Amino acid sequence: MRHTLDIGRNAFSKGLPAHGVELADDLERLVQLHGAETIAAVIVEPMSGSAGVVLPPKGYLEKLRATADKYGILLIFDEVITGFGRLGTPFAVDYFGVLPDLVTTAKGLTNGAVPMGAVFASWKVYDGLMVGPENAIELFHGYTYSGHPVACAAGLATLEIYEEEGLLTRAAELAVYWQDALHSLAGLPAVVDIRNLGLVGAIELAPRDGAPGTRAYDIFVDCFNKGLLIRVTGDIIALSPPLIIEKDQIDTLVSTLADALKRAA
Repeated sequence: MRHTLDIGRNAFSKGLPAHGVELADDLERLVQLHGAETIAAVIVEPMSGSAGVVLPPKGYLEKLRATADKYGILLIFDEVITGFGRLGTPFAVDYFGVLPDLVTTAKGLTNGAVPMGAVFASWKVYDGLMVGPENAIELFHGYTYSGHPVACAAGLATLEIYEEEGLLTRAAELAVYWQDALHSLAGLPAVVDIRNLGLVGAIELAPRDGAPGTRAYDIFVDCFNKGLLIRVTGDIIALSPPLIIEKDQIDTLVSTLADALKRAA
């Protein structure tokens, strides 16, 4: 039996080595332990969003691609968070220049208006699915709500707006301003790290003694009461503002967050 491995999220949550090749070597070790014939695919977030906006170290994705090619393992990118302009390019595939075999997407596909997901496949995967008897369905699968007309309409409308307003690359125009604004929070109470890429960012906080997660949660409530919606993962504040955000709105966002950080000290 062949398995799919998610080595990205678990490894990221344990902290990263200084160089990405060391982390990517985990796949090589798993191959040696279990055999390449037992591993169908490896799936990673190019940038680990759910774990708290953890950026891939240099060489990590490239080494995963090389190892997957070496052993005939499929490489899958989960681009539910990084896709559709979040990093300043249409997809993380474009940003990092590493081409996987499959890309999973959702959320930004319909701007979150209606649930919808899509999977992009390489020609290698596509050609593999097309092999079979002429009278057989090439990819025999389906779900009750597959191709739902409302979701498809929302998806088409969203893609048109992305193109008309240049939103798939707009984050690149704001990336430096966004970075400077976020890093202005350095030195505030309990702030131990600030990370950013494209139009996404994270402020990592020192946990309160014996009460991990409570500091970030208090800031979440404080910001919500002031009209700012943030997301917290443990003691990490994650930020993914709309692609249409303006610079003055970034200023307001950071100012509101700075006040909340001071009150939560």
